[in-house]
Amino acid sequence: MNPLTVPVVDASHASASHASPPFEAIGGEAAVTRIVDAFYRQMDTRPDARGIRAMHGPDLAPVKAVLVRYLCEWLGGPKRYSEERGHPRLRMRHAAFPIGAAERDAWLACMRAALDETGTDAALRDKLMLAFFKIADWMRNNGN
Repeated sequence: MNPLTVPVVDASHASASHASPPFEAIGGEAAVTRIVDAFYRQMDTRPDARGIRAMHGPDLAPVKAVLVRYLCEWLGGPKRYSEERGHPRLRMRHAAFPIGAAERDAWLACMRAALDETGTDAALRDKLMLAFFKIADWMRNNGN
């Protein structure tokens, strides 16, 4: 996984190359963990995220751990996600859940709020959000 240059889901989601991995720029695993915690706090509290929150079980600890490992690797950090789970196969892993524009937008709103809450640099946040949009839009499997 090259950070933001070739996201693991599909090379067509490429964005500009970076001199150092976004993983370092964002603050490493500790920062990614804070972002993931903030992301799921958003999901738990935002009315527009009720639908995507319902797709998760009551205990978010396992899914948080997976998202931390995935994002760390995707951002150019340690490759623990692939070592433990293999290729992400995001569409396959999410196929059981109806993902349309509303779900995409709720996920993106939660992530944007999490990046803002954790003080992610605005320029990096904007690059990440562009890449997240491409991935989230690609994940849609429902016409809404």
